[in-house]
Amino acid sequence: MKSFTLAVIQNRPGYDIHRNVDTAIALIERAATRGAELACLPEIFVFPYELARLAGIADASYEIRSRLQETARRLGLYLCTGSIPEKEGERVWNRAYLIDPDGNILHTYSKSHLFDVDLPGVTVRESAAFTPGDALGVVETPLATIGILICYDIRFPEAARKLALSGAELLLVPAAFNTVTGPAHWRPLFRTRAIENQCFVAAASPARTPGARYRAYGHSLIADPWGRVLAEAGSGQAVLIRRLDAEVFTRTRARLPLLSQRRPELY
Repeated sequence: MKSFTLAVIQNRPGYDIHRNVDTAIALIERAATRGAELACLPEIFVFPYELARLAGIADASYEIRSRLQETARRLGLYLCTGSIPEKEGERVWNRAYLIDPDGNILHTYSKSHLFDVDLPGVTVRESAAFTPGDALGVVETPLATIGILICYDIRFPEAARKLALSGAELLLVPAAFNTVTGPAHWRPLFRTRAIENQCFVAAASPARTPGARYRAYGHSLIADPWGRVLAEAGSGQAVLIRRLDAEVFTRTRARLPLLSQRRPELY
């Protein structure tokens, strides 16, 4: 990888899809004026996280993606679209794209692990709304080799490890933790994935929407391969900008060569 400037966008989605996309694009533009070469949007950034209504949003996925492709092309930056509900036939996917500065789609990822849980105050059945993806992969860019995971995927260390073993130097993770899981697990999970895979990790969350049923935790963050949190938002709308230092990546892996010291025959 090379050193470059990353932006993590934390927009506050309301109940107007087009206004949400306008706001996200305005935040990307703000990041571009601050030198961002790559920007990442949150999971389901176009609407509050209400599963019963996401299938309807999927009908607008092509228009949303096209606007983001035009934005990347106009601003000349790489853009991770966050995740967008996308319909194919009768199936709906929770899907993220990586777009290059020419507006081309470089990589597509569909959320693999669906959030089906019963927690105090939070019951979610993503499997009732989405089809799980069945592939993990990385894409090489002039900035870094990038892998994408979405939210609940980060709880499965094998997924991040597979991306690291495939060459990932940066993990982009659009994610929408809630106010039950977020305070307990958000920072530890993302720092741990950065430490154990010795790569940069960027987590992009929606900001908290007043009155929404699902209370997003926010706290988007960027962690380096040593596990240091380089930047972290609060619960409100924010743009995080940080320079990712390639030397930190190289030095960490050289001094503590975890990946080459693995003994997979034991496990």
